[in-house]
Amino acid sequence: MKVASAFRSAIGFITFLALNSTVQADNFIVDSKQSYLDALASAVPGDDIILKNGTYQDFEIKFQAQGSEEAPITLRAESKGGVILSGQSNLSIAGSHLVVSGLVFKDGYSPSGSVISYRTSKDELANYTRVTEVVIEDYSKPDKFENDYWVALYGKHNRLDHSYLAGKRNRGVTVAVRLNTADSIENYHQIDNNYFGYRPELGSNGGETLRIGTSHYSLENSFTRVENNVFDRCNGEVEIISVKSGGNVLDGNTFIESRGTLTLRHGNGNTITNNVFLGNGVQNTGGVRIINANQEVANNVFKELTGYRFGSGFTVMNGVPNSPQNRYHQVRNANIHHNTFIDVSHIQLAAGADEERSAPPVDSIFSNNLVVANDVPTSFSFFDDISGIKFTNNAANYSVESQIEKGFTKRSDLINTSSNSISINGMQVGADSSVKALNKEDVGPNWYKKKVYVTPFSSGNEVSVEPGVNTLFEAVAKAQDGDVLVLNDGVYSEEKIIEINKTLSFKGSAVGKVTIQPQRSALFEISDNGSLQIEEVTLAGTDAPDAAGNTFIRTKKWGMLTNYRFVMTNVKVTDLDINHSYHFFSAGARSFAALLSITNSQFDTISGHVLALNKEKDDLGIYNVEVLNLENNTFNDVSGALALVYRGGTDESTFGPKVTIEKNVLTNVGLGKRNKRKASIFLHGVQKTQIRNNVFNASTPVKIEHTVGEPQTSYSGNKFNDTSDINIIDYLKVKDECRCPE
Repeated sequence: MKVASAFRSAIGFITFLALNSTVQADNFIVDSKQSYLDALASAVPGDDIILKNGTYQDFEIKFQAQGSEEAPITLRAESKGGVILSGQSNLSIAGSHLVVSGLVFKDGYSPSGSVISYRTSKDELANYTRVTEVVIEDYSKPDKFENDYWVALYGKHNRLDHSYLAGKRNRGVTVAVRLNTADSIENYHQIDNNYFGYRPELGSNGGETLRIGTSHYSLENSFTRVENNVFDRCNGEVEIISVKSGGNVLDGNTFIESRGTLTLRHGNGNTITNNVFLGNGVQNTGGVRIINANQEVANNVFKELTGYRFGSGFTVMNGVPNSPQNRYHQVRNANIHHNTFIDVSHIQLAAGADEERSAPPVDSIFSNNLVVANDVPTSFSFFDDISGIKFTNNAANYSVESQIEKGFTKRSDLINTSSNSISINGMQVGADSSVKALNKEDVGPNWYKKKVYVTPFSSGNEVSVEPGVNTLFEAVAKAQDGDVLVLNDGVYSEEKIIEINKTLSFKGSAVGKVTIQPQRSALFEISDNGSLQIEEVTLAGTDAPDAAGNTFIRTKKWGMLTNYRFVMTNVKVTDLDINHSYHFFSAGARSFAALLSITNSQFDTISGHVLALNKEKDDLGIYNVEVLNLENNTFNDVSGALALVYRGGTDESTFGPKVTIEKNVLTNVGLGKRNKRKASIFLHGVQKTQIRNNVFNASTPVKIEHTVGEPQTSYSGNKFNDTSDINIIDYLKVKDECRCPE
């Protein structure tokens, strides 16, 4: 271990070191905050500060030093991955020619606005600094809507490479390139060979994985290069990458089942080349969205993308005439060429056209692109005048829409082709054959295993449970993530609320043979990391306390960080009427269901709502459920609503909610005096609704309120007996009415 000494500070010796390039660099091995500070005070160009392997709790590292191009100062782990920074730890860097490597942040969260910051203060920035082979995993603030960055790049000529960032669940960009001062504009940063892993749906704006700039500085150039990264299931919001500056190059990246798009949101003159977008048919997977001027999108491969509207496989937006800086500038001089589209569901042109966004694309070209529809039809959609886009030398294996057919050659022989491109009259059409998807194992630190973030139901062991008092509570306490609790025939009486903080399945032999009767105000409470599946049982409220407001199943009442799933099949729910307002399922504020599905089940005699998914009343674009599926169920004598779903506000950065209600029978639903909505089903701000082949008997009507985006509502085959027809109010058109009625 090196110790600073008096002779090291002597002027003559310092001069000798500066002149003699053969002087051996030294290592400082540190194992505490104080020894780190001592080493930092003594370090000179070429030195290594080595954190001894171990876990460091609440360690805020300030790495401020001056290395040189030939001899940087390095801060590294004793062995890669051997140093864990946990609790409330972070790293801030300032100075020049510095290197950080091998650190792991997990089991905690940053106490500040970022986990890693390329500055120590507003005036002390990092330049020519490299952060490499660093891991940030599940290091989210406990409040889901408390904002932070995981990595914030300031200064100039900095690099982030071969790192692993996955599991960010709270609001805020995973990696942000900041251009908020002159010292950070035209920065020439490099972000390469990183693994950007799972980012679950935030259910709100603020879930981007990467952002380059902000709208305030969007007319400035960043000159950031983003290349050879993998974005794997980065689903936070509709913008996976949000480019909000000019002159950036995004090249050679691979997007795997990521819900959203690479969005050129602000800024001009960006280049998007050699990227691969693999949707694999997953819902809401998208490609590129173009806004602003002089954007080039070339030599990319888009495959099996299902997204629609702002999240489609490829989108060219309409702009706002004389747009303010933070809105939508008109698309001008977009050059879209030599791209390959395979089984891309939607290509949208002049998207977002409305009274405000009334400036269609101009002076743009769509040329030498290949469109192949093998298993999924591709549709070009036009929302305004597209005469400002010239179509030339493109090819497709089907007859494209008439508005653009002159710019396409039909080649039926392209079905099931494995090539990115073809030749027409000696001219290449489509992306070059060299464009290939990256293997996610080839990016990030090769010593860190990539984690599986969503545990499938029934992926663990089967555990037999006997009927009795509190036997479910005891079984859940012992169960492991993914286990199936197989319930033997009989009655299960539960005196305790059962917390679900892991993925669990409950399976009986048949409805009527297994009955669960809670004696508390709830049976199950889903909390962080919990997901719940129930099959082939009877759920009865006969033993519940005689009090208003019981809930058979609920989430944590406020502030869940992780998303959950609830799936129920072949279940009978009965006698939830011991007092008024006994709900079956109630979501707490700031909880978010990625999936809530009920099928082939029967509900009888409920004094409250079946599904109360309406706790986000602050109209900030936050909501409680992404996908709601109700199919082939019966609902009898329900005083409240079958479903209350509320998504308030006008933000357009999310996909949901998506609601499908099909083949259900509702009888005497919604007529209770405490059902303030006077609706059997109430949907506010839902983005996609399908109501098909249901029967409504003597029930209150379905009420749907369109408030934001371009909501798609379809209904057919429904029968209404002594029930009014579906009532749709379009607040997007009725401008003078309130968008959030009581």
